[in-house]
Amino acid sequence: MSISVVLQQMVIIFILIGIGMVLFRRRLLSEEGSKQISGLIINVTNPALLICSALDDGPKASLRELGIALAAYAAVFAILIAVGFLLPYLLRVPKNLHYAYQMLTVFGNVGFIGIPLASAVLGSESLIFVSIFNLLFNLLIYTLGISLLQRAVREQMKEGAAVSAKQPDKTLTQISSGRLQKLVNAGTISAAVTIIFYLGNFHVPVIISSALSYTGRATTLLSMLVLGVSVAQMAPGEIFSHPKLYLFTLLRQILVPIGCILLMRSLIDNKLILNTMLLMAAVPAANMPLMLAKQMDMETEAISQGIILTTVLSLVTVPMVCLFLIP
Repeated sequence: MSISVVLQQMVIIFILIGIGMVLFRRRLLSEEGSKQISGLIINVTNPALLICSALDDGPKASLRELGIALAAYAAVFAILIAVGFLLPYLLRVPKNLHYAYQMLTVFGNVGFIGIPLASAVLGSESLIFVSIFNLLFNLLIYTLGISLLQRAVREQMKEGAAVSAKQPDKTLTQISSGRLQKLVNAGTISAAVTIIFYLGNFHVPVIISSALSYTGRATTLLSMLVLGVSVAQMAPGEIFSHPKLYLFTLLRQILVPIGCILLMRSLIDNKLILNTMLLMAAVPAANMPLMLAKQMDMETEAISQGIILTTVLSLVTVPMVCLFLIP
């Protein structure tokens, strides 16, 4: 695949992010509006886009190929988890911020950016594999992700960094008690439905498939507007003045994805599985860790800076990584 195609898609994404910034600064889109759009994306447009991929009449991947993809992507997440625990020590990050770098490492933006990027670069046939990646992401964010944040809160309490001893306890109890319920969400349900529809080779009326298609197409624009609102709320100095985040981005968004595909290509011969894996490993940090950290009343500045900087730098890092796409 020509690198110019990938670069073109990244430029389009950043133009749309720029539109979101302009809309926010001209007060045509508020932070509250951006939260509502986020809910629309998570609960409606992303699921529609994924399900549409299962209704495509094109060539289908076999059950064996889906199993291979599941095993490969689970291995990628295992690598990311290991790297996430190692990087804070390599970068000499203060201990109280280890959790932030771990979350930024493990959880990439495989939804808001990954889905439209894979659809544009690899075609709709890649979305069945993206849905597997999203399913694993959603399972991990509400298990490992919550555990990392809970441990960080306990450490902050021991150091006297918490606002009060009672409030974090209450928050921890609320988050922990609802963890299993949160595993059943729009992300996991839509990914599971996509896989079931795909394996069952179901056909739906044209009216339904067309409605899903129109809905899914809104994902790219809406998700980039939300990111634009986030970028517009931070001063450039807050985003670009952290050397450790630059080194982190180099390691996480360039070396790790390239290392993963070099490792996996000797074990897997399916190009689409490998290329989808490369793109999903190369996307910038996800927004979900930030939302969870806010819910637990934690310090979120490091996570916010990491999300925005990795997103901005992805204009360069994603095309660089895509040099390793298998033609």
